[in-house]
Amino acid sequence: MMQWEKLLSSGRFDPLSSKKEESATIRTEFERDYDRIIFSGPFRNLQDKTQVFPLPEHHFVHTRLTHSLEVSSVGRSLGKSVGEYLLEKYPVLSEKGIHATDIGAIVAAAALTHDIGNPPFGHAGEEAISDFFRHHPYGYVWQSHISTQEWADLCNFEGNAQGFRMLVSKKNGLQLSYATLAAFTKYPRPSLIFERDKERRSQKKFGFFSDQKEEFNHLAEALGIGKANTDCWLRHPLAFLVEAADDICYSIIDLEDGCTLGLVSIDQTISLLGKILAEKFQPEKLEKYSFEPQKLAVLRAMAIGKLVEESVQAFIEKEEEILNGQFDQSLTDIIPSAQALAEISNLSVVKIYRSKPVLEKEAAGFQVLEGLLEVFSQALNHKYYQTDLFSGKDKSILRLLPDDFPLEGWGEQANPYPLLRALIDYISGMTDKFALSLYRKVKGISLPGT
Repeated sequence: MMQWEKLLSSGRFDPLSSKKEESATIRTEFERDYDRIIFSGPFRNLQDKTQVFPLPEHHFVHTRLTHSLEVSSVGRSLGKSVGEYLLEKYPVLSEKGIHATDIGAIVAAAALTHDIGNPPFGHAGEEAISDFFRHHPYGYVWQSHISTQEWADLCNFEGNAQGFRMLVSKKNGLQLSYATLAAFTKYPRPSLIFERDKERRSQKKFGFFSDQKEEFNHLAEALGIGKANTDCWLRHPLAFLVEAADDICYSIIDLEDGCTLGLVSIDQTISLLGKILAEKFQPEKLEKYSFEPQKLAVLRAMAIGKLVEESVQAFIEKEEEILNGQFDQSLTDIIPSAQALAEISNLSVVKIYRSKPVLEKEAAGFQVLEGLLEVFSQALNHKYYQTDLFSGKDKSILRLLPDDFPLEGWGEQANPYPLLRALIDYISGMTDKFALSLYRKVKGISLPGT
């Protein structure tokens, strides 16, 4: 059974170093996590990564960055409320200097990073990267050079695993606390496992690539996180709160954005949010607000508040089952408002996620990311493996890669998996606009400066 005093360790992730950082005098370790993330390049890039909708000219809709900030805010509320309960139940936590605000800060920091590994163009970008290796000649050409596990990584690009990779990367220099990293990891397993337990939410996707398995094992050992089976670990309990914060925000905020853009009527939106509020819903009070955005803002705030209360209560009720690994579901699937959230989700699929602007964005994402992967993968293959095909065009393409890209040491005798991971790091880390601009240039659609 996991122990809270170990799960809330303020130690920092750096398995190759025993150096201890100086203790903070003003900020706690977990507040430092939050600040490091806010000031990091990968987090800033989220401001130009699509959440759901392409950015319109006349309406504000959410980007990955604004979505992440909101999820973090909800996560802090969830964590702090749960923290107050835990400190009352486990006095040893107070004796060790842990406060409810520390638990709120862990969830807030982990929630801030929950989308940090997402590529340009959202989930369509994930599928585009996966499909390139599965189906494109210059994608599956690499299969014979790497292991089965590594090939599974490439054919199943996963934003959660890419996020873990970015957070532990020495290049990004975040060196976050063990607790924040573990709370971030909603799916603590590799891409290829013998058999997935479909009853366990934590095994629905995967949370790290094969070359990060030892790093995650180090993290799990440091926090006393056990395994569900040979290949899969249990979740850190606070990962359930990070997931709940995300579930709450994207359900409510995507609906609000859909209403703002006219894809869902204001009456339907009010009705759906009212079902969450149940007996607290008083539609006559909305009449004092003259503008639709005001009505939406009031209902959104009330609905999120209700969902936070219900999620905290669900966590408290399942806390011991979570610690011993018996509970493994989404909290928002077991709260009283679960049916109302399901209704919102079903409507969002039909009216929002399959709307013309979203589908057009996804189609563009497939074209752009496949095109970028094609030109760079082809050039790398020609330089190191099919060397007789290496051309002047390939040389020009490779010069476009970042200065720190690992272009030495590859060839028939070398496993190119790290090379391909570096290429995916580069492309998945792009903003939507940069990816589109570079695609146009390498495909000759536009010239520099035009």
